[in-house]
Amino acid sequence: MAIALRYAARSDIGLGRYTNNQDSGYAGPHLLVIADGMGGHAGGDVASSVTVGRMVALDGESHGGDALALLAATLREANTELRRRTADDPTLAGMGTTTTALMRYGNKLALAHIGDSRAYLLRGGELTRITHDHSFVQSLIDEGRITAEEAEHHPQRSVVTRVLTGDPDDEPDLSVREARVGDRYLICSDGLTDVVRDATISETLAEHADPAGAADAFVAMALRGGGRDNVTCIVAHVIDVAREADVGTTTPQVVGAAAVHGTATSSASASTPAAKAAALERATGDDETPPDPALAIAPPASKRRWAMRSLLAVLVAALLAGGGYAAYAWSQHQYYVGADGTQVAIFRGLAQDIGPVHLSNVYERAELPVASLPLYSREQVDQTITADNLADARTKVAALRAEAAACATGTCTGAG
Repeated sequence: MAIALRYAARSDIGLGRYTNNQDSGYAGPHLLVIADGMGGHAGGDVASSVTVGRMVALDGESHGGDALALLAATLREANTELRRRTADDPTLAGMGTTTTALMRYGNKLALAHIGDSRAYLLRGGELTRITHDHSFVQSLIDEGRITAEEAEHHPQRSVVTRVLTGDPDDEPDLSVREARVGDRYLICSDGLTDVVRDATISETLAEHADPAGAADAFVAMALRGGGRDNVTCIVAHVIDVAREADVGTTTPQVVGAAAVHGTATSSASASTPAAKAAALERATGDDETPPDPALAIAPPASKRRWAMRSLLAVLVAALLAGGGYAAYAWSQHQYYVGADGTQVAIFRGLAQDIGPVHLSNVYERAELPVASLPLYSREQVDQTITADNLADARTKVAALRAEAAACATGTCTGAG
């Protein structure tokens, strides 16, 4: 029996603090992949885009029994590319991405997974999660310390323990599954699963006859639920080619950062794996050819950041004449750790203000509640913790995160 995938991909920036989409998604006849980037505004979208850009060449028919090995090798290549990007651009230090991918070959699916994005299968009315989260709260569930219900509200539920970061030890889980006619798959970032429960996922997959309707419904539910994270999902149905009059689109669909970073690679002209790979490589910076303005979805995030920084410099220069501006420029190469409302954050600049001029701003939010820290560390954060540079600030945040994790398991002291 010849099978095919009928698919749809959707992504939304969400309702939270994000000013860009750090998720990337790709859906094609033989490949479904989602990557949820992390590492601050400067790095998350790059990490996910690079990873998806490396993988699109797998969307072909000739992989056969080597599919799983090829999938693993391509992820290693993507990971190596992340390491190279970080070495070339220190501002990308600390970036990483989850990756969950299904590659069809014949009547089988090769699955690769790292991080806390998820893949689900609805078969015969029963929903099964076919990936295992690489996260702190999942480790607590595995050890019997908390229940799955408690994990939904755990303050450290966003802490991942394994993602692609460029480290050679970043290895995904790999497996092979049989694809059966009638199967319905969902691959999604945690922007969906943080808001929508498994029971609702099962109902939604079952009630929508086409993948596009289900994908639209998932994004809408995440937003109605107040989803503060980027939300990305791919829905795919396994169909019998001989019995289905309409197989559906075979045009690849690219969403999120992988689309925003360059050209709309879902156009029919990018119909071969090589063309799709080249288009996404251009989108993520490996080719100096400028994107076609007619296909551009949005200006690159790096250009928006550059424009905002330039505007800020002009405004400050008007407020601080001559040598005052030189001092301000120096201050913008300083970093410290402090509290941004109820959350720990890395600030760039100096903790002091000069009249109406703020000499610092939030550079990177840590997704770490101040209240989760021991009392002594809370006081340190409130008074600000100085750092030698950005890398040192991230090291200090990592130490705070470890303290919070210890408190979550009841082994910290001075929690207050």
